Amino acid sequence: MSKDAGNTRRSFVMAGLAAGGASGARFKETLALNGGAKAVTYPAAQASALFRWPRYGPAEKQALHEVIDSAKFYDELPLFEKEWKDYTKSPYVKAHMNGSSALTSMYFALDLPPGSEIMVPSYTFYMTCLAMRFFGCVPIFIDIDKRTACFDLEDARRKLTKRTRALCVMHSWGLPCEMDRIAEWAKEKGLILLEDAAHAHGAEMQGKAMGTWGVMGIYSFQTSKVLPGVEGGMGMYQTREHYERAAAFGEYLDPVKFPSDSPVRAYEGTGFGQKYRMHPFAAAVLRRQLKGLDERGAVVAANARRLYDQLADLPGLAEPRCRPDQKRAYYYASLLFVDFGKLGVSRDPLMKALRAEGVRVTMWDYPEQHKLKIYSEAKWWHHKPDVPASLPGTEWVNKNHIFLPNIHGEAPELIEQYVKAFRKVWAHREELAKV
Repeated sequence: MSKDAGNTRRSFVMAGLAAGGASGARFKETLALNGGAKAVTYPAAQASALFRWPRYGPAEKQALHEVIDSAKFYDELPLFEKEWKDYTKSPYVKAHMNGSSALTSMYFALDLPPGSEIMVPSYTFYMTCLAMRFFGCVPIFIDIDKRTACFDLEDARRKLTKRTRALCVMHSWGLPCEMDRIAEWAKEKGLILLEDAAHAHGAEMQGKAMGTWGVMGIYSFQTSKVLPGVEGGMGMYQTREHYERAAAFGEYLDPVKFPSDSPVRAYEGTGFGQKYRMHPFAAAVLRRQLKGLDERGAVVAANARRLYDQLADLPGLAEPRCRPDQKRAYYYASLLFVDFGKLGVSRDPLMKALRAEGVRVTMWDYPEQHKLKIYSEAKWWHHKPDVPASLPGTEWVNKNHIFLPNIHGEAPELIEQYVKAFRKVWAHREELAKV
């Protein structure tokens, strides 16, 4: 082929791609679903290694051996608490056996009168809502913003009642809620601000760690979490009063450690009746994991940017909105919004097409708490929760999302192949719409 002929053909192809839009619809390769070649040819074993979570290695194994050999098991707990306190710059912290026990202790520490109502998203883990019932509190179910999957402040404004005493936000999938706006409104209305930061290890807003914006907050260190200890949790407290009540609720050995003027010190030997102590092995593993938390998070975030910046022009596809003053974490997997109505393709055929191309795409509809049986039965509550007929943001997010795996290492080739797969599938969206 002559040089001029090559240039002419190249110009023709580029013109055709431009005419076909962002996905090059005029020049479509056959979908792998229909017998075409896969877009993702990256070796499956290597991809699985990049996606693997949790990521434990020699440091964690050595830590466990050292604890076992030393027999100083419980020394690990105060050491981890000190390191987590320094990392988050929280005035007080308390290690718990899991995030659920940290939530239960938090609601106990509130010491609210029975019948108090606490605003909480329906789009959350059940203990964020359910643990409050043990202390006579009742949830007010708040919607989420469909641009972020986080607490919808405008819905909260509409649902404020004379019995509302507090609100607990949840930083969905590692994305911080808009804590400046929420904190300002809570202060204006005299509400106690709480945080469920179980997804948000390493996330910040305006330089403040999640869990330190509210009066109290919690973290979970379960296996899937950004900082995994197999099991474990952490309570975060801005005041000594809340810290001492929460700590003594789950640890009978703590009251004697408090200053002599502490009203909780009198409960030496019993605490407040529960035992929520973190396992020392979990603390040992978490101490090693904490050392690399920011480094691991930066790798995942950089890979996400490299991938999603190249997909930003695809119709109907969007990341959760993250403000410039927010630093997000990536918990479990990367959530992407797909407006299937705008796209004209339903989720099932789209995911089948992406999977056929070799993309490890999943979905998971978060259980909507307000629809579950226990909230409809008055016998469990001081007064029966008001169950909303609809939470439009929650319903939209559950119906209009996909997840892609977090990538924990350098993988430019894999990312480019994922980009190719998405563009290829989007180019066939009219065809997939008929499925």
